[in-house]
Amino acid sequence: MTQAWVVIPTYDEAENLRPLVTAVRVALATGAPDVSCTILVVDDDSPDGTGRIADRLAAAHADVEVLHRPEKAGLAGAYIEGFRHALAAGADYVFEMDGDFSHDPADLPRLLDAGRDGADVVLGSRYVRGGGVDGWAWNRQLLSRAGGLYARIVLGTSIRDLTGGFKCFRADALRAIDVGAVVSDGFAFQVEATYRAARNGLRIFEVPITFGARRAGRSKMSAAIAIEALWRIPGLRLGAGRRAAPPSPAVSALPG
Repeated sequence: MTQAWVVIPTYDEAENLRPLVTAVRVALATGAPDVSCTILVVDDDSPDGTGRIADRLAAAHADVEVLHRPEKAGLAGAYIEGFRHALAAGADYVFEMDGDFSHDPADLPRLLDAGRDGADVVLGSRYVRGGGVDGWAWNRQLLSRAGGLYARIVLGTSIRDLTGGFKCFRADALRAIDVGAVVSDGFAFQVEATYRAARNGLRIFEVPITFGARRAGRSKMSAAIAIEALWRIPGLRLGAGRRAAPPSPAVSALPG
């Protein structure tokens, strides 16, 4: 049976975690019944008790596991630890998604289908036909689109949603990307992971999704995260330019 892991990093998501885990379990049980799925919560010692809630969920459900980190240490590190754990456990596919319902669990089977249809990396994309955002103020939408355009121009890629954090990786793709060597955090981590896939000639599909407003709690977005993304991105292109160019990736936008 195909083994899929869903990695969810958390920090102060006590109000969201229980219903999110339930929604993920239901979505994959109904949309991909031939797949064995494990949900891995990676908690950064949340002060609101998210880690304790995760432990109770793991005790109640054999398909839920928890990794506890001793402090808030960045999104990239949480994902990298989660990816390594999933790969060591024999995952065939590894998802990443936010812990606040910004990513709709009902979309998980569509991302998995794209992976099983031949994609090495599947991006849940806001910026291909059929995708979008819901509940954002105009200035946040403008900032997101401008950041994506900036990244595409600097990196010279046709990928529409470089900053998105809803993805499905084939296990071999994660190994090829070598996410442990990623130097960025925050949104820049998302850009770097996808760009590494492109530089390795991996086949990338973009599946349209609607990115929603978080259900509860506060956004983790900050000016520091946005600024880091701005100065990290040119460095990714310069670093890649010092290496021999691999084959160009196949980038496809799939209908919803």
